[in-house]
Amino acid sequence: PAIADLSLSLSPPRVAFMESPARTFSVLIAILLLSPIAALEYPQESVNKLYPHLMSNANGISPAPNPQPRAPALFVIGDSSVDCGTNNFLGTFARADRPPYGRDFDTGQPTGRFCNGRIPVDFIALELGLPFVPSYLGQSGSVNDMIRGVNYASAGAGIIFSSGSELGQHISLSQQMQQVMDTFQLFILSMGEDAAYGLISNSIFYISIGSNDFIHYYLRNASNVQSLYLPWRFNQFLAQTMKLEIQNLYNANVRNVVVMGLAPLGCAPYYLWLYQSKTGQCIETINDMILEFNFAMRFMVEELNRKLLDANIIFCDALEGSMDIIKNHNRYGEKSCSSILRSINTSLSCAFIIRLAPGFNVTTDACCGLGMYRGWIMCISPDMACNNASSHIWWDQFHPTHAVNEILADNVWSSRHTSMCYPMNLQELIAQNAKNNSREKRIELDNLSYHVYTVFMSCSLLELNEV
Repeated sequence: PAIADLSLSLSPPRVAFMESPARTFSVLIAILLLSPIAALEYPQESVNKLYPHLMSNANGISPAPNPQPRAPALFVIGDSSVDCGTNNFLGTFARADRPPYGRDFDTGQPTGRFCNGRIPVDFIALELGLPFVPSYLGQSGSVNDMIRGVNYASAGAGIIFSSGSELGQHISLSQQMQQVMDTFQLFILSMGEDAAYGLISNSIFYISIGSNDFIHYYLRNASNVQSLYLPWRFNQFLAQTMKLEIQNLYNANVRNVVVMGLAPLGCAPYYLWLYQSKTGQCIETINDMILEFNFAMRFMVEELNRKLLDANIIFCDALEGSMDIIKNHNRYGEKSCSSILRSINTSLSCAFIIRLAPGFNVTTDACCGLGMYRGWIMCISPDMACNNASSHIWWDQFHPTHAVNEILADNVWSSRHTSMCYPMNLQELIAQNAKNNSREKRIELDNLSYHVYTVFMSCSLLELNEV
């Protein structure tokens, strides 16, 4: 049709000019060669054209996404640290679908997030210009629901299949990986291979898992594991298992991965209560294990980056970032103070406010729970919760507050407060990808121009020979 339209639009002298077979052939070849230029768009632009309604709020609860997102989609694999509602659909004690969970969230209602407000991937999604990512079990299974990303995380899940099983049902790491592959297959069937692979390779994959392998497996000595594995051997086993799963993602065309290390479990209110800490000091034997785990994971990521040269895998040390908050909790008061003062439009200075209520002034007790450090009984009632969660580091027995999640997400995105991501932060990864994509487009266009020039020259010589 495009060629027919071109012929109809030509004036009579031009039609006569086209009667030369060589010249006609050259024009046809040029049209065929130039037509792929439209396919050189950044994959996100193609997604926007196919699904324009997805530029609006995808799930009704997140702020409006950026019309020019920095990545096509965000996919999340993990445990309760990033579960946004998966376990609402499962038979388990590990649920966060009742108040006071979610009381400081955008809707003021519980969503299944193990926090008073947002979890880290909510902040990451907004930085990427995307809506909050929906739970895999909480959407219809259509491409429309998943094109901007999916959250597969399930509270209680671990790297080991049986970790957390005493809590009830959960979606293990291997099961989440199967859900990821099912999603990819749906993309391929709905969008075609090229568009699907473009979406997958340019998207961000965020992995946060491993705490339940300690909380509900190693530290409980499940299956007599402590007699089978010394801590360092156990950590090596976990890291190698994770390595295989990341390689499986790579084989499925995933190229951008954020691997989160574990937070300092030895400082969690549950272990302060269990070990009867007298002064609120963290349990160093537990934190030493977490330190070894994070080291093994970082080394594993470095190995993969050396092996998979076209992949970008970053490791973010949540232990390092969290300990900076705990040790320097007063320093973070100014950030919280500034946002509060803007919201109430007051002339008071942060210096004055911080003297009255400095930063995180409760570093050991959970905001919600019962017992010493509020770590004995889990958060199950609004009556068990404190009034001001933003002054606490810990929300419940194991999970940080919205305020801490925001700081850690800032560090993952831009190293705003402390450098905890290696070899780069997520913002740098996005910038590097944009630069590489721009270079690849220029190379493709240069090659295309060369081929067009070659065809025209060949056809011109053919025309001269005809004369």
